[in-house]
Amino acid sequence: MSAALVNNRRLVLALAAAAYASVLAAFIVFEHGGLGLAHFFYVPICLVALVSDAFWGAVAGALATGLYAVGVVVAPQVNDTHALPEWTGIRLVTFALVGALVGWYATSNRTLIARLREHALQDFLTGLGNARVFDETLARRCANGHPFTLVLADMDDLKRVNDAHGHEAGNDALRRVAEVLLEHTSSRDCVARVGGDEFAILAASTLEEAAVMCTRIAHTLAPDELHLSFGTTAFPQDGTAAVELFRKADDRLFTAKLLSRNRKTVLYATKS
Repeated sequence: MSAALVNNRRLVLALAAAAYASVLAAFIVFEHGGLGLAHFFYVPICLVALVSDAFWGAVAGALATGLYAVGVVVAPQVNDTHALPEWTGIRLVTFALVGALVGWYATSNRTLIARLREHALQDFLTGLGNARVFDETLARRCANGHPFTLVLADMDDLKRVNDAHGHEAGNDALRRVAEVLLEHTSSRDCVARVGGDEFAILAASTLEEAAVMCTRIAHTLAPDELHLSFGTTAFPQDGTAAVELFRKADDRLFTAKLLSRNRKTVLYATKS
């Protein structure tokens, strides 16, 4: 939980505590003839429930019930204490039920928002980060100033897989590439799918270490007859701006793909 959320939660709980005290004081001083000031206890109950869950919402309702009972006993103008057990029972049911319902709704809403936020930052097919995550992480790492390596990886034969075996096989190939990329990177690295068959890695490593990682990735994918071309740049050696680093890595990726195609052409001509 972020510091901002924690601070907001503390603020809401502080407001709830103040509301409890204010409603109790107003009830003791002003309640008469069924005025109904105790209904204002719903305010702190809902405040607590909105920043917690169903259980603590019910607890907030029980606390309000206890304060209501204290107010009935203490308030000099409220002298119908003979009905206090019935009143308290009704208040306990209504206060606790409302607190639990509001707490349940708040928890469900937070869960839904978290899932939506997660999906907004995740590639739907591979489960990797998407282009938005990559762009934000690249800009943030450039701003931090710590050395890192940007690796762009592009599948050389996705069209062949799609044409020969169908798009579902192509999707399986993309998922396999994503799996291997995660296998050869650490939890500190950002791995994202930034295009149809293009992936990106932001790793806290040198160019030499990145080259070794790319070789291992290629060897792992070779038995699956999947091949990647790579383009790499390093911060700050190759640039300090996100656009500059990406452009250079993309140029090197394009060069690597051309060399790979030329090599395949030569091999095919030789065999023929």
